[in-house]
Amino acid sequence: MATKRDYYEILGVDKNATEEEIKSAFRKKAKEYHPDINKSPDAPEKFKEAQEAYACLSDKDNRAKYDQFGHAAFDNPYGGAGGGGSYSGGNPFGNFDFSDIFEDIFGGGFGGFGGFGSQSRSSSSRARKGADTLYGIDLDFLDAVYGCKKDIDLEYYETCDDCDGKGGHGEKTCDECGGSGYVIKQSNTILGVIQTRTTCSKCGGKGISYRSKCDECKGTGKIKVKKTITIDIPAGIDTGEQLRLSGKGEPGSNGGPNGDLYLEVRVKSHELYRREGYDVYIDLPVTITDLCLGCKKDIKTMDGTVELKIKEGSQPGDILKIKGKGISGDDSWKKGDFFCVLKLIIPTSLSRKQRSILEDLEDTDLEDEAVFRKFNKLNK
Repeated sequence: MATKRDYYEILGVDKNATEEEIKSAFRKKAKEYHPDINKSPDAPEKFKEAQEAYACLSDKDNRAKYDQFGHAAFDNPYGGAGGGGSYSGGNPFGNFDFSDIFEDIFGGGFGGFGGFGSQSRSSSSRARKGADTLYGIDLDFLDAVYGCKKDIDLEYYETCDDCDGKGGHGEKTCDECGGSGYVIKQSNTILGVIQTRTTCSKCGGKGISYRSKCDECKGTGKIKVKKTITIDIPAGIDTGEQLRLSGKGEPGSNGGPNGDLYLEVRVKSHELYRREGYDVYIDLPVTITDLCLGCKKDIKTMDGTVELKIKEGSQPGDILKIKGKGISGDDSWKKGDFFCVLKLIIPTSLSRKQRSILEDLEDTDLEDEAVFRKFNKLNK
């Protein structure tokens, strides 16, 4: 009898591999050596080895025994020191159920080989949730700030009322698969019996068929509807955030629920306001006299009008903060501030009187001596 290869070596992982790493390694080996895919003469044997290795190492108790005793843990038919137990056909894990992992790899149809593989109904008959979908939605700046209600036109699927989502009328056991949901073909090879199990094409893995197809949904169990839905836009929402509409995504299969619809928000820019998180900024136009003499200006913030004091001697580019007057989120503790950036506006045309006043100012000394002294020193 040939010596069995090390299970870790077969899967190509080390002894400290995690459960997920072992599962991932088996996926690769199964895809590489499955007899339905790989027609090499040694593929069935390598596939069988990989199945046996995964069946052992994916079970915590069996893996612990194997790590301590090696293959001897399962070689004693009388359950000796290794704690094995009797089995037939040289395979200690013949009852291991691979249906879930093969469903992930091969999408519902897979080959059971050499005694491996579950004989339960095909997993493709399980109810499955539909895929989620993503739509973009554009919002005006102020609608995003304060929240609003918005009507959107949607196309999505609902359960067919005519057949209650079954897709047909007059339910009966599928005469092709006998209600199992799959069909099995087997062939004899020098390495043993190869079984290929595939989803029943007649019933789609459900194990049942219908005497007549539903005319309303054409057998799908779902019908597409067009509806206008009013959604609540929460205050403070920002670009990139998403709103979830449950059950408005792609249709499920085998009676499964619809997926969800996610609306991704895009907030339009505003001619005055710009946003950074919950804070809001504006460029506040000021004149030379506003900066020199100081003044007061009424500012329309996100939380009402506030009188802002600009101090005498303020400079262009100074940023004045109005605390707590930015954007409020759904949660009361989320409260931004409002910032005014002083932007000096130089007039492009002057009246005769204004020109005369400026000419008079030119004859006076308005220089900040310290600033100009530093500048002149650097430019000598």
